[in-house]
Amino acid sequence: MNSLAELSPWWSEGLRFSCIGCGRCCRGEPGAIYFTEGEEEKICDHLKISKERFRAEYVTHRWGDPSIGEKANGECLFYDPATARCAIYQVRPTQCRTWPFWEDILESPDQWAWASRRCPGIDEGRLWTESEIRSILEDQL
Repeated sequence: MNSLAELSPWWSEGLRFSCIGCGRCCRGEPGAIYFTEGEEEKICDHLKISKERFRAEYVTHRWGDPSIGEKANGECLFYDPATARCAIYQVRPTQCRTWPFWEDILESPDQWAWASRRCPGIDEGRLWTESEIRSILEDQL
């Protein structure tokens, strides 16, 4: 990955994104939903369960690191298909909160276009400034 300072300036005029609540980022192809120890604590508190139970029921290891598990159909375990909403939305991991402003998606216009084919909120709605996007990227470090 590139450092923040080396990221391509193609998005220096900002990018449009507004979440429409479709839940597509929570379902589909398998992936990893990483979380920090602090985020794990917040999720456990929110669910009112122990870390041991959380790890046993909701955590898998993807590429060597703990990740929130998925159902057989690729949906996040916390995705509710009836509402198309996240059951832990208030305490969701940084990875979820910062979509689609991920370093790999911001590497090039092609990567952004790839993500936009999966997410109807990309290139729509609110214009996020370069400064705001850089701040979001810094939150991920």
